[in-house]
Order: sequence, then structure tokens, then C-alpha cells
Amino acid sequence: MSKEQLGKRVKRFREMNEISLEDLAQRTGLEVAFLKSLEDDSVYPSLGPLLKVARGLGVRMGTFLDDELGQDPLIVRLGEREEGLSMLGGKGCSVDMKFYSLGKGKTDRHMEPFFVELMPAACGEPKLSSHEGEEFIVVHEGSIEITYGKDVLTLGKGDSIYLNSIVPHHVAAGGNAPASIYAVLYFPE
Repeated sequence: MSKEQLGKRVKRFREMNEISLEDLAQRTGLEVAFLKSLEDDSVYPSLGPLLKVARGLGVRMGTFLDDELGQDPLIVRLGEREEGLSMLGGKGCSVDMKFYSLGKGKTDRHMEPFFVELMPAACGEPKLSSHEGEEFIVVHEGSIEITYGKDVLTLGKGDSIYLNSIVPHHVAAGGNAPASIYAVLYFPE
């Protein structure tokens, strides 16, 4: 699924539920301009806002990434991974994260597993995000920096971290080299 399809899917769920942008903004605490950009321009600064939109529409976040049919067990072969969404470092910045869903197609899942490519920071300070749930991350290649509350933690290849995602946090490539991680996110219902 391309980024454009993801934005259209969010809009389709909103319109199916007869929810205006203004109503969704009130339900989520997000600005109308941001929601419009999310639907029209496919701008995703972090998973937190996408989770708020899903909750505002009464669906799982994975609903925006899923195909219609569920599979059990689900196998995703390395050569079959598809980029599900990209996150920008900020307005006017280049893409700094590419997410490949490893759960797309398992519609009854309670976790969101991803392979994530992280590019070196293109501009600006990292924007911390927080949401209910937990995250488990394993560094696949390179090194990453995780801002977790007031702490900045550096992890290298093979290192892992399990964190409560309600604490404001940000994950980025460490230094000037790309990195990649496996991340499993859990969002309580």
C-alpha cells in the first residue's frame, strides 16, 4: 500500500462514519489543518497522531494498513515487504523513517510489528511523541538514538529496548549513517 492510499483510507473511514474534520479534531485533540494534511498529503510525523485518529474513528490503527482478508498464521517473506508509511522529520524536511508492516494481513492482531529504516536527521530537533502502550525495539543495522523523557540512549546492532510509550519519546538514526530496526508496538484497546 502506498502512502497516498493510507491517507485516502483514513479519509474513507472518516466519511463512512459521517465525521467531519472538525469533529475528528475535537475527538483527537489534533488540529484540523494537521488532519487535512494527513488525509491529502500523507504527512505522518509520528505514530501517536495516527493512533489518536484511529481511536477517534473507533478502529484499530492496523485498520489503516490492512488488506481486507485476514491470514493466520501470517508469513511475510523478506522480498515481499511493502512500505506502509513514511514519516517526515517535520514540514519541509525529508523522510526520516520508512515503516514496513510485518502484520499487514492479520486483521485480528493486538500488536503492530514493523521493520523500520531510519535515515540520519535531516533538520530540526526531534519531536517527542507519546501514546498508550508499549514498544519493543531491536537494532538490526547501525546505531540508533532514543530520546526517552529527559534521557538520550544509544543502542547498537543487536541491542534492544522495551519501553512504556506513554513516556514522551523519539527514535532516530544515530550519527550520520542510516540504521534499521525491528519494532513491535502494543496499543491497548
